[in-house]
Amino acid sequence: MNMMTVNQIGAAGVASKRMTAPVRDRMAEDKAMLRTAAELTRDLLKARPAIYWTDLIASCAMGYGGLFASMTLASTGWAIVAFVVAVLALYRAASFIHEVSHIKHSALPGFRLGWNALVGVPLMAPSFMYEGVHNLHHQRTRYGTAEDPEYLPLAHMKPWSVPLFVLVSALAPIGFLIRFGILAPLSLFSPALRREVEARFSALAINPDFRRRPAEGEARKLWQRYEIAASIWAVGLMVLTATGVVPLRSFAIYLVAISLIMVVNQVRTLVAHLWENEGEAMSVTAQYLDSVNVPPPGMLPFLWAPVGLRYHALHHLLPGLPYHSLGKAHRRLSRALEPQSPFHAANHRGLPGLLVRLVRGTFGIRAA
Repeated sequence: MNMMTVNQIGAAGVASKRMTAPVRDRMAEDKAMLRTAAELTRDLLKARPAIYWTDLIASCAMGYGGLFASMTLASTGWAIVAFVVAVLALYRAASFIHEVSHIKHSALPGFRLGWNALVGVPLMAPSFMYEGVHNLHHQRTRYGTAEDPEYLPLAHMKPWSVPLFVLVSALAPIGFLIRFGILAPLSLFSPALRREVEARFSALAINPDFRRRPAEGEARKLWQRYEIAASIWAVGLMVLTATGVVPLRSFAIYLVAISLIMVVNQVRTLVAHLWENEGEAMSVTAQYLDSVNVPPPGMLPFLWAPVGLRYHALHHLLPGLPYHSLGKAHRRLSRALEPQSPFHAANHRGLPGLLVRLVRGTFGIRAA
């Protein structure tokens, strides 16, 4: 994020090895693919509240139940099993922040509030850290450029940038505690610090040069509301742990869980795109081809790319589709579009091959 956690620290200071932009970055639009994609998915645009709420509540129940069990079970083996379940379930619940940033909130009344109450505030990553930031990543003229908060030419960076990009995400819970437990309260007494907090430490972004503009209107009211809640939570946790009300062991398990959630998400981020663009504006077709689908039959993406994130390329093609419609949309388009269509080129087999491709790119070895 664009604060001392998660993505920025791993990206900061990583020098890019400038190379000629790939041919695909300058590709003209495949209008037939874009038209077919729009026409065949019009009936899939409606979000279904029952699916959203059931999925979120079930994920939270499993996640917090597993977390509590990992803190209280006497058996080390079962505690570890419960902890793994907790991390995966809470990771799925946290991934709904992506949906919160895209959905029309009139179609899912109360879902943003519910997500923040159940996940955003307890995990110290409220939705304002993503809303208004992620949307810039989808702007036609920003994607893959220096103005994209969620893009770096990782495939052209130094080889050590990839492991650092992942390892630094383990520091996320410490960064969250600093952001909401220390900086936010102190910024109430310093307008200069407040401006710095808003610009540099209030965005889940990977571009270290990104500076967030102040929110306005209703967005600013929501920002303030959720920031206050997250700050109360963070300060309360630190005080209760310092005074012995919350056992230090339980607090440590909670922080490690957040750390692993962010590490898993960081690995997923590494394979969400090919990261081959070096700053040029890209056509929608080129953006699609620089993004990744990992469709069935593989089942592991259900765990590491939940809530529709296994169809990340398709999401860039049709960002208005709710997550529960992406699988059906992908199947329809796979049948309808001829084998020569660029649509099929964004499909990849799984995480290992994508990671190998990225690492080879940092050594200057390009895919054929």
